[in-house]
Amino acid sequence: MTNDVSPEFWERADKIIAVANEQAKEFDIGKVSSSTLYAAARYCAFNVASSADDVEEMQQDKEEAIRYFVGQFQKMLTENLDEYIASYEKYKPHGK
Repeated sequence: MTNDVSPEFWERADKIIAVANEQAKEFDIGKVSSSTLYAAARYCAFNVASSADDVEEMQQDKEEAIRYFVGQFQKMLTENLDEYIASYEKYKPHGK
């Protein structure tokens, strides 16, 4: 994934992560993670709705969209976990 995306992709992702990190100063990381995951799902649903001409098209696209987004999330999560495993000391949360 790291080679086939634009610099703007990383800038947008970094801005979203910065918001989550700011929230984590006040709230538990698990709660922030849950809210971030919900927000991503909500925005993906908005993306599907925005590309459909009507509710019938959205209903027809639903299962394909779920497969696509779940697959993308699994791929991205796997890549990020592998990176954290390879660089655990660098990323280790403070206080542990």
